[in-house]
Amino acid sequence: MSAARPALAESFHSAFGRECAGIWAAPGRVNLIGEHTDYNGGFVLPFALPQVSEVAVAVREDRMVQVRSLLNGETAHFSLDGLAPGVVEGWAAYPAGMLWSLEQAGHRLPGLDLLIDSSVPIGAGLSSSAALECSVALAATDLAGVELPVAELARLAQHAENDFVGMPCGIMDQMASVAAQAEHALLLDTRSMGTEQVPFTLAQDDLALLVLDSLAEHRLVDGEYAARRAQCESGARLLGVQSLRELNDDGVAPADLQARLSDEVILRRVRHVLTENARVLAAREALRTGAYAQLGEILTASHLSQRDDFEITVAETDTMVEALLAAPSSESVQPALGARQVGGGFGGCVIALIHADSYDGLLAAVQENARARGFTEPTGFLAHPSAGARRLA
Repeated sequence: MSAARPALAESFHSAFGRECAGIWAAPGRVNLIGEHTDYNGGFVLPFALPQVSEVAVAVREDRMVQVRSLLNGETAHFSLDGLAPGVVEGWAAYPAGMLWSLEQAGHRLPGLDLLIDSSVPIGAGLSSSAALECSVALAATDLAGVELPVAELARLAQHAENDFVGMPCGIMDQMASVAAQAEHALLLDTRSMGTEQVPFTLAQDDLALLVLDSLAEHRLVDGEYAARRAQCESGARLLGVQSLRELNDDGVAPADLQARLSDEVILRRVRHVLTENARVLAAREALRTGAYAQLGEILTASHLSQRDDFEITVAETDTMVEALLAAPSSESVQPALGARQVGGGFGGCVIALIHADSYDGLLAAVQENARARGFTEPTGFLAHPSAGARRLA
């Protein structure tokens, strides 16, 4: 074990005084397109990042759990017996909730010692929480001898976040973390749970996907995300459908909504979901055919819909998108083909489809724009579609 992953294995030994049984990892994700469609029965198109949550684990002989985080140096202790929402709070609620969800599904687990580390940026809209949940889920099921289909593992991770942590997310983040494949985006129909691996290889066309963390405060559990979900559910009730996805199935056009919804806020929320579902399917076709100029236009249209209809962008991300699209063209820098905010909203990251050799120039332009406006300078990296959850050692 130490030879395979010396740093984390040795840190586990230092923390718990014994060897770990293995190390498991699950990635964060970028959602190429499809915001707030997953809990509406719609389509999403995420891909996994190289950045992962890692967990080193060993089985205990009792039903106690010790979980230590290398990110903050803290340790949480709890028993699997009597574990329930509210018993464990803060960062430790994510691994605790995952174990609780597995037990709620009838999978009796042993006590565990867990050491957690992560390279997924926290609070950036890249699903650091889903990565943590899924790495713990894979470790716990492997050590307990439980075999679960990836869709079921994702569902139980979503259950943990919804009902233990209290975040009413859809299933996209967890499904992307467990089911993604390298060099592909994952088209997920969140109603049927059907998936399609869509080739996503920008480098062969000298393109890249830039991820920029705005470093703006990322506020999801304070009620705004839940409010958007409730507004979508209200829209579905007013329209007499089980989920807003049915509007796409029925061929409803955005212009048709005006006569059917008198509440202007609900109208805008529904219109975003209706048009975003269509954009996901259009993006799939653009990837299939290499129509990258069209893909860029789709990304930008998604941002405008998030800004104007769903109202989940912030000044930092809006001005980042503007700077990426308006960057002056030169021999070394070309404007982004398209850009949009990603994640649940109210901060987080922006992605941009760019010419690969424009990375440095575009990053500099966005940082200069942030300084001029008094915002924190964003950080950036190029995202490469990577593999889903797996055992490392």
